[in-house]
Amino acid sequence: MQLTSAGTGPPRVVMVPGTGSNAAVALPWLQALSAHWATTVVDLPGQPGLSDPHRPRRARLAWYGRVLDEILAAMDADRVVLVGNSLGAAVALAADSPRIGARALISPAGFIRLSVDPRLAFASAVWLLRPTAVNTRRMLRLFVAPGEDPPETEVEWMALMAACCRPTLAPPPLPAELLARRAERPCVVGVGEHDRFLPPHRLAPAVRRTMNLDVRVFSGLGHLTTSAHLDEVVSLVAKVVDPPAR
Repeated sequence: MQLTSAGTGPPRVVMVPGTGSNAAVALPWLQALSAHWATTVVDLPGQPGLSDPHRPRRARLAWYGRVLDEILAAMDADRVVLVGNSLGAAVALAADSPRIGARALISPAGFIRLSVDPRLAFASAVWLLRPTAVNTRRMLRLFVAPGEDPPETEVEWMALMAACCRPTLAPPPLPAELLARRAERPCVVGVGEHDRFLPPHRLAPAVRRTMNLDVRVFSGLGHLTTSAHLDEVVSLVAKVVDPPAR
């Protein structure tokens, strides 16, 4: 298992990236979070990165949850704050280690089925069939706010990933009873106002129903969290890392 760490001091923040991502791609997240807390980014197995390339065919979220539990046990850190993005958020919810102190979930899978409108489905199919820079950029424009261009580093990475790897499908929602149990520990949830996969008007009611939490909606953000919005992510994480005194 490959882990990449930076920063010092408690508490330990463990960031779990989304589908097709890893520590190298999530370096801006590591830089932003480690400026405040000791931070480790996990290269999930079965995703393109430096960990084991294999993944199970079935019950992947439960398997990923067990893998993350094993990682936290090996790190020997207590009261860990899990920061999960997209698929990584669903993995953070699936994990049940007693070492988890809190969770911060950004554009989180695991609550609802992802929305894929015809335009997004077509752009994704073209990207998978012909992962050129042009096709990748066209698809990723649907991952950011209207009128924005995706970062070129993301375009290059996603084109390379589609050419060399077989991406995973979006995970299904986790059982409502499991989500209710996760509400027993501190948790915050954020999503972009322009997230086409997880529209706030669909996500927020599900989070409220299952975990009795409000969702912070990030202005000007789509599903892809760019470097320009990481300060807002850090602000959200701080609510469970350094909760206000009562």
